[in-house]
Amino acid sequence: MKWQEVRELFPDQFVLLRILDYTEREDKKIVTEVAPVRTVPAAEANKEFFSAEPGHLVYHTGNEDCIIHLRNYRL
Repeated sequence: MKWQEVRELFPDQFVLLRILDYTEREDKKIVTEVAPVRTVPAAEANKEFFSAEPGHLVYHTGNEDCIIHLRNYRL
């Protein structure tokens, strides 16, 4: 499912997503295809974000695009 479809189905909510496809540009992953798992209450969003399994993401549908900013920590 495209991110815009998720935004229409779950307006103004946090959603737990399974990432199916993305493109990488510089320091960003632009998520292009997802499978919604469930909505997440706002009070639990932070906890769910940090406990999400690999390949999953908690994101708010108020965002026009689903973008993950990558950080490269080199020592």
